[in-house]
Amino acid sequence: MNFSSRVTSITPSSTLAITAKAKQLKAEGHDVIGLGAGEPDFNTPNYIIEASYQSMLDGHTKYTPAAGLPELKKAISDKFKQDQGIDYANDEIIVTSGAKHSLSLLFQTILEEGEEVIIPSPYWVSYPEQVKVAGGKPVIVEGKEEYEFKVTKEQVEEAITENTKALIINSPSNPTGVMYNKEELKEIGEICLKHNILIVSDEIYEKLIYDGKEHVSIAQLSPELKEQTLIVNGVSKSHSMTGWRIGYTAGNKEIIKKMSNVASHTTSNPAVMSQYGAIAAYTKDDGSVENMRQSFEERLNKVYTQLNDIPGFSCVKPQGAFYLFPNVKEAVEKSPYETTDEWVTALLEEEKVAVVPGSGFGSPDNIRLSYATSLEQFEGALERIQKFVEKY
Repeated sequence: MNFSSRVTSITPSSTLAITAKAKQLKAEGHDVIGLGAGEPDFNTPNYIIEASYQSMLDGHTKYTPAAGLPELKKAISDKFKQDQGIDYANDEIIVTSGAKHSLSLLFQTILEEGEEVIIPSPYWVSYPEQVKVAGGKPVIVEGKEEYEFKVTKEQVEEAITENTKALIINSPSNPTGVMYNKEELKEIGEICLKHNILIVSDEIYEKLIYDGKEHVSIAQLSPELKEQTLIVNGVSKSHSMTGWRIGYTAGNKEIIKKMSNVASHTTSNPAVMSQYGAIAAYTKDDGSVENMRQSFEERLNKVYTQLNDIPGFSCVKPQGAFYLFPNVKEAVEKSPYETTDEWVTALLEEEKVAVVPGSGFGSPDNIRLSYATSLEQFEGALERIQKFVEKY
């Protein structure tokens, strides 16, 4: 059977692949510690679950508008005003079946065949694939480790061509956990305004920030940048609602309208009970979100030094999200394995620790470890990793 070139060009998610392998070994009875999945290990807060349940009892089990409930859009708008001081009307917001769906819809909406999207590396594994499925061309710009994996305004300008349509910014970042500060965002934003490049700002980890840092959205820096930016966000990471599948995009109302048209012919609307849960997430607060953030920060501070003590490992300290992204090139070179991917597979098979190879993020010398797991589990995993490394 022949398949479309867009589908055959897609690379499978390395995150999901390693997680599936780990689950298989667990099912076979092995004691596997999985550090691959990108989701909080806490349950969704009870007040959100209760609100969703009550919505079903109240009869809210039917279709909603394709772009989401007006009440949820209002809650999202209020969140933007409170957190970033920026205003979005309801027609400038679309609610989607997860932030991943938002990104996919957005690229389908803005890209013509062959148009380019600048993607800083290390990047979230799905960015290049989503661009390719939409007919676009990913243009990878390397964020060097010595500059905390962040790209400069000079790198962005050098990558721009007559076919460039958009730039992706992910801050805090998956997989590195690094953040762009206000000045860095301003400089990059000026380049995008100069060349009329759209900015896709993925802010899904905005609530998971450490060491007293403050999240800055590029859209809040000026009215011109707000007009040029599409913010993608959701409740998955901040409120431990990954399975609820609620994300959203805020930005230019004409783009949002076109995204809504596409959604109406594909997914119809996000699950209505999940939307009511998201309304509760943004309008009520029992302290759960901050408690989760504090737990992640505590884990990071306890395991970061231990990780860097492993021979052949070096790691830029994250400022947000819940990932560590160490460079393991030296450790791999001293092992019998030729690539980091082979090394990661051997680690899983021999020591039963699942991590994600950096090749899927555009950084083949690194691995990603998620500390969205218990401190005891993570420390146990690091002991196994150190044992594996010291064999060689």
